[in-house]
Amino acid sequence: MLQANGVGPMTNANLIYQIDEAIGAHGMWKMRLRAAMRTGKSDISAHEAGCDGNCKFGQWLNSTALSAEAKADVPYKVVKRVHADFHRSAGHVMSSALGGRQREAEERLEGEFIPASEKLVRALMKWKSELQKGIRRAA
Repeated sequence: MLQANGVGPMTNANLIYQIDEAIGAHGMWKMRLRAAMRTGKSDISAHEAGCDGNCKFGQWLNSTALSAEAKADVPYKVVKRVHADFHRSAGHVMSSALGGRQREAEERLEGEFIPASEKLVRALMKWKSELQKGIRRAA
């Protein structure tokens, strides 16, 4: 596996770093959506919010930085699916917020986005835990 910059092997420690970065970046989405709900404005469109390949983590997930072996593993497949679900729900909330439908945006945030966000964090943490076990076994 190559690192995200294409140089050298992608180690479990590198993967863990990417996962930690993703947890932090995706944690900011709730604030971004709430701001759009308050103001009716955002620096990104609903379409952009809904596309899982637009964020840095999504680009990394789809890149050649991960080996075919890593992409064949269950944790990767789960994270990829729930990451797409997360962005799909973010796009729905953003669409409602930018369309001036604040009540609908709030309902989507609470009923759709927050559960998707929690599911993504759980999947990322599980993947991270499995990688950490691999590091401990190798030590």
